[in-house]
Amino acid sequence: MTSLDAVTAWVANYERAWASNDPEEIGALFAEDAAYFPEPWAKPWRGRSEIVTKWLARRDDPETWSFSWHPLIVTEELAIIEGDTRYPKQHYSNLWVLRLDQSGQARQFTEWWMDQAQSS
Repeated sequence: MTSLDAVTAWVANYERAWASNDPEEIGALFAEDAAYFPEPWAKPWRGRSEIVTKWLARRDDPETWSFSWHPLIVTEELAIIEGDTRYPKQHYSNLWVLRLDQSGQARQFTEWWMDQAQSS
């Protein structure tokens, strides 16, 4: 069941894993059989092991980014999160679709992102 408290905790853990690139912290975010869509129509990364491997292949260095977010919708089934990610020379608007299981791990996660440089 998804709740604002569960979503807030998950995003805080996501940010911690993003900053550390620790495989255990990354893996703890996702259910064993989770699906992570790095883009809406991309082939999903399936299962915790593949998610950790693919995440680490695209990892960001610590302290090279900032992230802010707020929930748009939180229901029992899903959360939709609006985010803002900034790197030294890039700026992205994000929309995340998150489905949590009963333990607070993501069973499905989809990232929608737009490069702000493309909108100028």
